Amino acid sequence: MRLDQKLANIRSGRYTRSDFIIADAKDSDMGSGVSGTGFLRGADGRPGRRRTRDEFIEAIEAVVKQDIVDIMLLSASNLDLLHERGTFKGSAVKPAIRANETTDCWGGVRHNRYVQTMSLPFRTAYLPQVMYGTETPQPGAPITGTDLGLYSVTFNNDLDADVRSLEAFADFRRDAAANGFKYFYEVFNPNVPTDLAPEALGEFMNDCILRSLAGVSKANRPEFLKIVYNGPKALEELAGFDSTLVVGVLGGGVGTTRDTFELVAQAERYGARVALFGRKINLAEDPLAMVSLMRQVADGAVTPEEGVRAYHGELQKGGFVPTRSLDEDRAITEAPLKSAGMLKAA
Repeated sequence: MRLDQKLANIRSGRYTRSDFIIADAKDSDMGSGVSGTGFLRGADGRPGRRRTRDEFIEAIEAVVKQDIVDIMLLSASNLDLLHERGTFKGSAVKPAIRANETTDCWGGVRHNRYVQTMSLPFRTAYLPQVMYGTETPQPGAPITGTDLGLYSVTFNNDLDADVRSLEAFADFRRDAAANGFKYFYEVFNPNVPTDLAPEALGEFMNDCILRSLAGVSKANRPEFLKIVYNGPKALEELAGFDSTLVVGVLGGGVGTTRDTFELVAQAERYGARVALFGRKINLAEDPLAMVSLMRQVADGAVTPEEGVRAYHGELQKGGFVPTRSLDEDRAITEAPLKSAGMLKAA
């Protein structure tokens, strides 16, 4: 499996930019209903109605068949459908499932009020069922689903809320260890307002991540991290602190195409070795072109600026109408990405 080889290279100190891991996060149905699938686009690329579940499955399958991403993150129910279609048979793309869905992930539910309160831990997926297709697997049974999942925690700088989340994380680790299930560890920034300035927030999050893993034995530690990019200083500090910890960044909002490519480039530059993007791929005019150029940016074959121009060239060739003009799409709009320029200037 391509993912295993890349992780082995990273951990052994043999990392090259071709080992940078790209994941497509198509697990949005775990926090949404109808709105989680994105838009069905017309022949010109303009967004129309929401995709049905079947259409979403087809979009996922297209990315897997493209064979550029290293991980496809899914809900357990959609993984079942994709296995029925034989999507991962003979593929180098590793399927993974969202193993829990904290309540701050439920923001896609229309008319919700869940995300106005501090995150609560919650999980639906049952690991033996995900791995073997049954709740009571026979000893030595082959894995028919997947043995890799994402586990998410949100720290809010609130004692009761954070203890509750950490206790749930401990329960999950015990369950994962009992079933031989591997996981990667997603850590969100607070989902309710805090009084922390941006630099302090990055420091708080780094300390929370490291503290939450300090008591975890090597056998039960995550394969890698999936965290919010809180700017170059915070990422460089975290990535440089522990050579055994593989750091990855999540995509966050849609942003511009320049934001997408800039995040890949800055993440790699400041020590991350994984990019796990959801909306930045799913809501792109041409997701396959977006993934292809993300790979080229990660490899250093093109700069983020060049990537934007190339992406618009692909849209033009495909007859797609871009959401933004080229000039608008070349702009960096996300604050943590802008901070890298300010750090360089200083």
